[in-house]
Amino acid sequence: MAAYRIGIDVGGTHTDAVLLDENNQVLSETKSSTTADVMTGIYQAMHEVITSANVACEKIKYAMLGTTHCTNAIVERKGLNKIAVIRIGAPATLAVKPLVGVPDDLRAELGKYVYLVEGGHEFDGREIVPLDEAHLYEIAKELKGKVDSIAITSVFSPVSQAHEERARDIFAEVLGSDMAISLSSEVGSVGLLERENATILNASVVNVAKTAADGFIQALKNEGIEAKVFFGQNDGTLMSVAYAVKYPIFTVACGPTNSLRGASYLGDLSDAIVVDVGGTTSDVGVLIHSFPRESSLAVEIGGARTNFRMPDLISIGLGGGTIVRIDENGDFSIGPDSVGYRLPEKAMIFGGDTLTTTDVAVALGKVELGDPAKVAHLDRALLEQVYAKMVVLVEEAIDKMKTSADPIPVILVGGGSILFPTELQGASTVIRPEHSGVANAIGSAISQVSGQIEKIYLLDEIGREIALQAAKEEAMSEATQAGANKDTLVIVDIEDVPLAYLPGNATRVRVKAAGELKQ
Repeated sequence: MAAYRIGIDVGGTHTDAVLLDENNQVLSETKSSTTADVMTGIYQAMHEVITSANVACEKIKYAMLGTTHCTNAIVERKGLNKIAVIRIGAPATLAVKPLVGVPDDLRAELGKYVYLVEGGHEFDGREIVPLDEAHLYEIAKELKGKVDSIAITSVFSPVSQAHEERARDIFAEVLGSDMAISLSSEVGSVGLLERENATILNASVVNVAKTAADGFIQALKNEGIEAKVFFGQNDGTLMSVAYAVKYPIFTVACGPTNSLRGASYLGDLSDAIVVDVGGTTSDVGVLIHSFPRESSLAVEIGGARTNFRMPDLISIGLGGGTIVRIDENGDFSIGPDSVGYRLPEKAMIFGGDTLTTTDVAVALGKVELGDPAKVAHLDRALLEQVYAKMVVLVEEAIDKMKTSADPIPVILVGGGSILFPTELQGASTVIRPEHSGVANAIGSAISQVSGQIEKIYLLDEIGREIALQAAKEEAMSEATQAGANKDTLVIVDIEDVPLAYLPGNATRVRVKAAGELKQ
């Protein structure tokens, strides 16, 4: 039987939804305003897209959600779990306490129960000191009834997870198997403090992810849909609900990556630069083999330094609702603030009193929208200057993302992409594909499921071939657990970096496997 799929992507301004048939053709699409509580906007978008397609509910077998729930919770410090932070690394790591590089207000919220336990490993996998299991049992008893999520980080756990896994077993034994436990070896990469922060943030948004998942599943049931639910993650692939609740931090920044995947699909290009123009910002990213290029830098989330995988993006404060200010001397400034989802009431073309980038494009005849007569009185020569500056801002962002001077294809997507011309400096061609306004929702609906691992191997002991094979098998096993069909798995990314500062020919290996959804 035909299996249709719904894709929903929640942005700061709009919640977009699409319904695709079994050949991934768009049957219906909608944009509804993102609501303060997020879920209402999701219900509205889902209801609209199902009603307008007029499709039997039993045909819809898959539902994909790309959401900003977890990002917003961290940024706004709302709805976070009561967590305990366990670092296994005494006496070696006592000089720097956990939650370094985390803003004071977030540290006050997340740092109520912090413990340093003896244990951890050297860079070559040897124990620094044996794990203090008695101390862990004491901590577990002390935490009973006080916390609902635990973040465990051990020194050099990307080399050996033994101490983290033993600690997890002890906490599960004392506090029950349904206690949420995050292990740093499964969340972040090499670098103790940033990996620890990523794990702490992951532990803090487990409830937020659960609430979002339960709400989404309930919304589908209300429409009479029994579908398998998946969440978008920030490498442009999907994960099952169970996986998303275990690793909610991977949903951070999944919106722009959904747009990149959707752009690749709609533009039929595997290597390009994508400019995703929303209501508030434009995100510029790079597609390599149809997947987003990853950032190699430490990333700040809600002010906390972390090092888990994130897409390599530049965000500029330029979108469809960006406010343009002109003073009496004819000088102007563009943004970075925006009217956001209030564009239909605030923009001049809709009878509002705020000059936005959309008004500028309409006044110059670049876009047909609203009532052009309401902006006809504006000084055209000055607006031409404003528009030229808008284009330059996008061209500069594209230039920053390029790795060579050669022109490269550019795909324009997002609701605000209509503002920009189909010729840009540094672009070999500029494509604005059909359905580009909902590329993010399409990206979430057509995505594959992936698994990724990052570990340090000592090649002197096991050899490069065996290390790479082990890493590939582990990545494929991760992808299968996340919901991928084993028979369709392919290795989409492999990277091995020798760590010159470590003996034993140590090498950091990162492998990503992706495959189609399990039918």
